[in-house]
This record gives sequence, structure tokens and C-alpha cells, in this order.
Amino acid sequence: MSLCGGMRSTRTRRGWSAGAGSWVLGLDCLGFLWSCPEEPEESTPRATALNGFSDEAGRWTQPGQERPLLCPRWSAAWRTRVWNSRKKAQIPGEPRGPQCQSLSRGDQAQVLALARRNLQPFIKTRSFCARHAGLFKKILVGLLCLAYTAYFLAACILDFHRALALFVITCLVVFVLAHHFLQKFFGKKLSRCLKPLKHSRLQVWMKWVIAGVSLVGLVLWLALDTAQRPEQLISFAGICMFLLILFACSKHHSAVSWRTVFWGLGLQFVFGILVIRTEPGFIAFQWLGEQLQIFLDYTVAGSSFVFGDTLVKEAFAFQSLPIIIFFGCVMSILYYLGLVQWVVQKIAWFLQITMGTTATETLAVAGNIFVGMGLQGAAAYPVPNEDQPLSHNRWLLCEEWVLIIGHQLKDISMEEVFLSQGPRLIPVSDMTLSEIHAVMTGGFATIAGSVLGAFISFGIDAPSLISASVMAAPSALALSKLVYPEVEESKFKSKEGLKLQRGKERNILEAASSGATDAIGLVANIAASLIAYLAVLAFINAVLSWMGELVDIPGLTFQVICSYVLRPMVFMMGVDWADCAIVAEIVGIKFFTNEFVAYQQLSQYKSKRLSGVEEWSEGEKQWISVKAEIIATFSLCGFANLSSIGITLGGLTSMVPQRKNDLSRVVVRALFTGACVSLISACMAGILYVPRGAEADCVSFLNASFTNRTYESYVCCQELFQSTSLNGTNSLSFSGPWENKEFSATALVNCCEFYTNAVCA
Repeated sequence: MSLCGGMRSTRTRRGWSAGAGSWVLGLDCLGFLWSCPEEPEESTPRATALNGFSDEAGRWTQPGQERPLLCPRWSAAWRTRVWNSRKKAQIPGEPRGPQCQSLSRGDQAQVLALARRNLQPFIKTRSFCARHAGLFKKILVGLLCLAYTAYFLAACILDFHRALALFVITCLVVFVLAHHFLQKFFGKKLSRCLKPLKHSRLQVWMKWVIAGVSLVGLVLWLALDTAQRPEQLISFAGICMFLLILFACSKHHSAVSWRTVFWGLGLQFVFGILVIRTEPGFIAFQWLGEQLQIFLDYTVAGSSFVFGDTLVKEAFAFQSLPIIIFFGCVMSILYYLGLVQWVVQKIAWFLQITMGTTATETLAVAGNIFVGMGLQGAAAYPVPNEDQPLSHNRWLLCEEWVLIIGHQLKDISMEEVFLSQGPRLIPVSDMTLSEIHAVMTGGFATIAGSVLGAFISFGIDAPSLISASVMAAPSALALSKLVYPEVEESKFKSKEGLKLQRGKERNILEAASSGATDAIGLVANIAASLIAYLAVLAFINAVLSWMGELVDIPGLTFQVICSYVLRPMVFMMGVDWADCAIVAEIVGIKFFTNEFVAYQQLSQYKSKRLSGVEEWSEGEKQWISVKAEIIATFSLCGFANLSSIGITLGGLTSMVPQRKNDLSRVVVRALFTGACVSLISACMAGILYVPRGAEADCVSFLNASFTNRTYESYVCCQELFQSTSLNGTNSLSFSGPWENKEFSATALVNCCEFYTNAVCA
């Protein structure tokens, strides 16, 4: 055998040189043996049994065997590897430069025998591990489960309240695992058992029974619940008003699927009852909001290190925007682990089987709850140019309305945008106009998960934001099918839904880095949008104020115009008339500028209320009630604003230019429908809202002197002012809970130091 690279035979009594060199050579030999295929390539001639080495095939065969031992075209790599191995082992007598020498067949047999003898322990160990890999895995998983069970029980026994978060997470994991095993072992059996009922008359009767019971239950609930709070009927009338407007704007009135509409609104209403009305649901979402706020507070650790404590505490850009980077990083990790896909697919499956929508539109709307990027999405997931291939391996969301799932899409032109359905790819261009309208509406009606974290950092009520984002999904599908019903034959009617693949990152660190990097563009887009919108808004207000002064209308601004134009609509949502002006102003800012600016304005009003500022100052209202804040939170939850139209058309037409006319026809309808989704959610919040929490014990609170203003001090002082009256001799008298209390006069003096009232004169 001819081996280049200076492989010289240093024969001893035991054959080849012993020591480190033989081990290295043995490893190299066996490494090449393991790397060989079972059969040689057809185009490569076999080495004959007589030759130890075939120059034509580049193969090495054992004497007496026809099967080649080494892969084709291995000789160059073999020579280099053996030369380097022997050089590192410092085998004596090794020449300085490459030489060639032939090995006899006996030497070849000795090399193979020595390699196999030296590596026999490793081969046995590897074979044993391969045979019992499943057993080892089960033992390891069992030990870890036992250790976690002991830790879990110890944490719950020591302090269950402290371990509540661990308990909830454990229950969720157990539920997911139980669902997985039940579906794996009993899923097909249950499907076969339920298959006879699929098209039976019993199923039809069950549908009518459920519909009738739901209708009767709604009527009874409204009659009994609104008897105590009749003002809630205003919000119900608001829902009816918006539905009538949308039906009047419907593209095909006779083709409306009322099953989809009522199921969507019913799911939205049931979820609202669960979150807002029921005590367990309210406590659960309150706890979830608190945990999410605690989780987002960890952003301060990174932003303080980079920017310093002063900037993080005082500057908005360094306080709220880093949360988007942190949240994007976490979402990328969850996507890599497959948790996001699992949750989205389950929600999409439930919506699809209840509402009867197609797989594409349902999955897109369900995905928008968690990973939508909305108005700012193009920066986080930039749209490539027409001549660039698509290489995003997660979801490419062009303004969260076009969904590319799963596969690594390389060498695909911009005209071939795909959705993954199992093993095959389906072009988005095959979607019907109704499906495109539904996907767009879902994008306009929801907010991105990363932006939701920023809104929570403003001080917006976290449970209201979370519930509003989830409630928007079924409502978006329902109202979309009301405005643009399906009249074409869809190609996506599979009941199995679309399959979401896991991320293509190699490990968690790569996923975290990718998520943080993607969020940088989103942060820059938000910062630039805020600078531009606030500057333009200030300029518009200056122009309107100048124009108003010319006709003796002082203080004319864009907010004032919105407060008058949108006040009736806001009143129909259930807002008290005194708060309608401010809420209408905020809704107008959201629709004509940006929801980020609107939520920032809402947070300022909430901060004034919590700081104990007087409700009215110089004839202007300084803050709004808690009910108005919650309704406003629901009404602002979405990306439906005028600026998103251009971004939507620009992103989508660059990806599917052949459908530019179709996209232009449905985008305005989708924008209007998405805005109505948020408004109807606000109406439902108005119906379901009830004051929560124990009322402040003002007698006990004012018995102790307070040194600063708070919302509680304002409420208690106003109650004291209303219970105080002046007699003819300018003496004070107290009524209600303040009657015959010795400290009433002292409490009144304390309140008059912070607030003004007629009794303080």
C-alpha cells in the first residue's frame, strides 16, 4: 500500500511501533472504517481481492475480501491524517518531509489487528451504551422527576403562598404532558368513537340546543344583572350599534356565516365573564399580571448596567424600550423550545372547530396574540428586497399579516411566499380575498407581545391588556366574516390545521441572541415613530390653535376636535359622560396617530389619579374613573391606525405583487373592522365591569394624619367634605360615619391643607 506523508515502517517484534503512535494510528484506521458506506458507489470500480490498494478506486481492501474498507477518494485525507497523527505522537525515525513507501499485505493486516485490539474496549462501551440508551434515558428522567417532586413538595409544605407560582407552572406542565400522552395513546380511539356522530342528526340537534340555551342565558343574564346597574345596557346597545354598522358595510350580505359571527362574539363574551366577573378568573389574571410585571422588571438589571441608573429612571427611551428587547429575547427562546407553537396551534385548533374558519386565517389570528409585530413589525422582521431569498426560519410577519412558517426558505423568489401545511408548501397567492381580509383584520385588532410588555411598563393595567389581546382573536375572525364573507372555494379547509416547525437555531443561546437582535429594529422603529408623531401632533395643534384664534375659538387642538366628534361613540361604549371627552381624545390619537402615543397619554391620566390630584382644576378634568380607564385600555388594544395602511400595502405588495389590486381593495375594510374589534371589546368590558376591592375605610384612614396626596386620601377627603355642613353660627356639623367622632374636626383641617372646598373657607 502506498501511503504518502512519510509513513515509514519501523518494525519491531510486535509489528508496528508501540505506544502512543499505535493508539493514534488505530483510532485513525477505525475512524475511517466507521465512516465508510455499506456499499460502494456504482460509478466507482471495486478493488479486487488480490490488491491491498487500488489506485483507480482509491480504496484499501483486506486481503481475501472484495468489500472495500475505506470510502472512495479517501487516500489524500488518509495520508494527511496519518502523517499528522504520527507527527504528534513523536514516533522515532519519522522523516522531516513527506515520503512515499509501500506496505505489504502483512503490514496491512497487522495495522488492522492492532487498531481493533486497541479500540476493543471503546467499541464494547459504545455498543453497550447504544443498546441500553433508552434504559439510561428512562433512569435519568425518573431520577430528575423524583428530585423535582421532592423539591416541589418541600416548597409547598414550607410556604404554599410563596410557592404559588411554582405550583401553577407545575400544573401547566402536568396538564400539557397528560394531554400529550392521552392524544398519543387514545387520540385515534376517541376519534373513531366520535366519528359516527359527525354527520348525525344528534349533532344538528345539539347545535340548536346550544344556540337556544346560549340565547336564553344571555337574555336572563342581562335582565338580572342590569337590574342593579342599568347603565350597562348602554354598552350592550353599543355592541348592537357596531354590529349593524359592520353589517351595513358587508361585501356580501346574503353570504354571511352567522355561525362564525355568533360563535366568535360568544367566545369573546364568555372569556370576558371568566376574566372580569368570576372571582377565580379575576384573581388568576391579576396574579398573572403581577408576575408579568415582576418578570419585566428584570430588564432594569441590563439597562441600568448599559445606560446607568439615572437615565433608566428618568428617560422614557431607556426605561420602557429595553423591555421590548428583553421580551423579544424571551419569546425567541420560547419559540426555539416549541412552547409558542404548541399554544398557538391549540388556540387555532379550538377556534377552527368552533367557528368553522380555515386553517390559514385561524392560525394567523391566533399567532398574532403572542408574536404579532403590528405597526412596528417590519423593523423587527424586515421584508427582503425582491431579488433576495427568504431565509427567516421562524415566522416572517410582514406587519403581522403575512405568515411564513417552518421551513428554511432559501432560494425562493419574492413572488413565491409560502405557508407550510405538513410536508408541502402552499403559496399565499392561493388565499381567497376573505382569508386575506381575515388575516389583515387580525393584525389590526391585536398587539404584539413585546409591545404589550412596554405598555405594562407605562403603568397600564396588565390583566386588562392580556385579556383584551386574547379576546380580540375570536372577535377578529367573527367580524371579518361579517364584513367580508367567504364566497370563494378555499384551498385550506383541512381540519388538521397547519403544522408549525421549531426554530432552526442550534441552541438556546443562539435563539436568545437572535431574538434580541431582531428586537433592536423594533425599538428603533418605535422611538422614531414617537419622535415623528409627537412632533407632527404638536405642529398640528399649533396650526389649529392659530386658526381658532382668528375666529375667536381659543384652545382649538386636535384632541379637542376628537373629544367632540367621538364623544357619542365613546358614550355608547359605557363611559360616563363626564369622562367621555378625555377617552374620545385618547381614542382619536390612537386611530389617527399611534397606539403607543395613546397609551402614554392614558398612563399620564392614571398617574394623576393615583397621585391624588384633584379631579377638576380650572374647569378641566385631570383624570378619569377606573371604569373609564379599563374601557379605554380595551379600546386602544390594536394596531388599527391610518399610518399602518401604507406599511401594510408596502410590505404585502412587495411579497405578492400579482395581488396588489386585491390587497388595495380589502385593506381599508380590514382597518375599519380591526378598529371595531377593539371598540366592541371595550363595550363588553363596559357591560362586565364591576367595582373590585374593598372600599377604603375612610374613618380609620383619616384618624391618622397623612402627609402626602394619594387617590385614597382624595376619596376619603371628598367623603368628609360631603358629610360636613356649616350652621348659621359658622360652626361645623358632621353626619354619617363622621358624626360624634372626636377627630372629625382634626381630619377636616388635615384635608383642607391638601384640597380646596367650600367648607374649608
